[in-house]
Amino acid sequence: MAYFYCDFRDSSKQNRRDLLTSLVIQLSTRSAYCDIPSSLYLKHDSGAKIPGEDELTKCLGEMVALPDQPPVFIIIDALDECPDSSGLRTPRERVLSLLKDLAGLSLPNLHLCVTSRPEFDIRTALEPLASQRVSLNDQSGQKKDIVDYVTFFVDSDRRMRRWRDEDKDLVIKTLSNRADGM
Repeated sequence: MAYFYCDFRDSSKQNRRDLLTSLVIQLSTRSAYCDIPSSLYLKHDSGAKIPGEDELTKCLGEMVALPDQPPVFIIIDALDECPDSSGLRTPRERVLSLLKDLAGLSLPNLHLCVTSRPEFDIRTALEPLASQRVSLNDQSGQKKDIVDYVTFFVDSDRRMRRWRDEDKDLVIKTLSNRADGM
């Protein structure tokens, strides 16, 4: 299993290169996979040179395509936190392209799990690839968790505790309704 969390606060958690590097490193801890990244490492002067994204993609593809391996689970969490508003090909588009490439390998032992808010570009790219889809956006449990979190924050902030109850209720209601599943 390999896991990558896309974090809007950390630029190294928002792009294809760092995603690829993380997945390759995580999977290389399994002895069956270690020869492929070791070869890439040696090819690049024992780490003195940095491999390109295409080489990292090829390395990851070769690792997950090894025959007779147990299931490989790759989890990409919070894909919507990858930027989608800069450059000709945005960081998010590049990650989506990688996911399409991995899904296109059609490997029976490769399982991809991607979490995200249901943003249009992500839905458009991933829905054709998905064998299963689960939406938590409108689930009552998630809405309750958001209300509980906002309530806790309002109740624990010393300045907000002094507010009138109707003002606190308005803040909780407004923030919870506009949270959009976050």
